[in-house]
Amino acid sequence: MEALLLGAGLLLGAYVLIYYNLVKAPQCGGLGTSAGSWSPPSGANSGIGKMTALELARRGARVVLACRSRERGEAAAFDLRQESGNNEVIFMALDLASLASVRAFATAFLSSEPRLDILIHNAGISSCGRTREAFNLLLRVNHIGPFLLTHLLVPRLKTCAPSRVVMVSSAAHQRGRLDFTRLDRPVVGWQQELRAYADSKLANVLFARELATRLEGTGVTCYAAHPGPVNSELFLRHVPGWLRPLLCPLAWLVLRTPKGGAQTPLYCALQEGIEPFNGRYFANCHVEEVPPAARDDHVAHQLWEASMKLAGLGPEEEEEPDEEPQPKDLSLLSTPYFGEPTVSEPSSPGPQRSPDLSTVIHRIQVKAEPDTQVS
Repeated sequence: MEALLLGAGLLLGAYVLIYYNLVKAPQCGGLGTSAGSWSPPSGANSGIGKMTALELARRGARVVLACRSRERGEAAAFDLRQESGNNEVIFMALDLASLASVRAFATAFLSSEPRLDILIHNAGISSCGRTREAFNLLLRVNHIGPFLLTHLLVPRLKTCAPSRVVMVSSAAHQRGRLDFTRLDRPVVGWQQELRAYADSKLANVLFARELATRLEGTGVTCYAAHPGPVNSELFLRHVPGWLRPLLCPLAWLVLRTPKGGAQTPLYCALQEGIEPFNGRYFANCHVEEVPPAARDDHVAHQLWEASMKLAGLGPEEEEEPDEEPQPKDLSLLSTPYFGEPTVSEPSSPGPQRSPDLSTVIHRIQVKAEPDTQVS
């Protein structure tokens, strides 16, 4: 009996050490508490994105939830207004798998929202599920859609500088190896899905790096953020039903809560003084070195050129337009719950302050699929 108790005590002690040193997310301090407005974290209708949106709303930010599902997006906006006491939380429809939807969202957003200070790309998928497309769905949702949306919103980000772009990536980028001869080929089978997911997360890191280079001196800074291993909807979405009862308790024991997963994206969005790390990769609220494949400037440039083609952007759109497009078809978007947005402003390269949320507009770009999660 004593041996059993001793063994149980040792196991419990080992679990506590592992959880608090390797799993539990640090609480990122120094983010400020001022009120104001914001810009989109993808996948904010659940998991990491929703917790990110909630924190922003509690700080008084204006939050735009960009989700594919109108029902879930409007429900999330209602929940966030109730929990935060902030009525400036609205929903707009966006399907990152559809380039037409991305363009429609950008057009409507630019016509209705006077400011964009922080753009958070949190939406993502880890599997194609039963969907079979003629293209790489994982790359489209996790990289090409956010790439196109950022491209279309860059003029507004420049106008509102200092401003920030945050790409929620994953430690899975370390396993990524981009093959530009097969970049957009359809993904079939779980082995290809694992590879495609890692490749898309590597694309996130390289995109943040290249975007930072191209926007240097504009006041717009860019960061890739790793939320850590998170117990969110994404983790169990494609797990067979019979296996879920076995994995749920394990996930609860060894994975972070969505609130913990939101800490590093929030840090990249709000922390003052990180402008010298423009284009870098953050985990546990600290900058981290990435493998050679994730800091290869030649590959980052090559990815940019390939992404331009896959996003349907021609050479004439290489440079962002000075004039923002006027709305054409808003049928894909919901009517905002409230009137015209208020105004704001965040941080950029150099010794500048972090976003003053009392004067900043925050929009949270959300996709109906679960938020990005790390494995």
